[in-house]
Amino acid sequence: MKSLNIISRCQSIFRSKKMGEELLACHHPFVLTVCRFPGRSQDEIAKDLCLNKSTVTRALAQLESLGYVTRNPNPSDKRQTLVFPTEKMLSVLPKVREITAEWNRLIFEGIPEEELAVFRSVTEKIESNARKAIEETEGTFRN
Repeated sequence: MKSLNIISRCQSIFRSKKMGEELLACHHPFVLTVCRFPGRSQDEIAKDLCLNKSTVTRALAQLESLGYVTRNPNPSDKRQTLVFPTEKMLSVLPKVREITAEWNRLIFEGIPEEELAVFRSVTEKIESNARKAIEETEGTFRN
């Protein structure tokens, strides 16, 4: 797990240097998720990204103030806030995808496809187990 955390921090540094000043590395998952699922609620985004609701609210408020998203009350449930990408976010999506693809090329360089397939399979199983563990302890941890 230590290695995965280090890889994740290295990825954040890489994203920050490639993206520039306004859009931060921590915003990349939001760009990908909001563009993939326009109109998703903040709560669903929090669950998708395994982030607490207050972190998601702060990040989306920042993205909204920068003109990347709009947040609207759900007409059928006023307690929910729905998030939509703006043209500005849609315009940076290709660059975010390009940065992600470049990072993946760099870190997977020299690793045979068979090994990568095993790695992906194992990490997906670990992720599934981690999500189950959080769901089972949901009463213990506040989201």
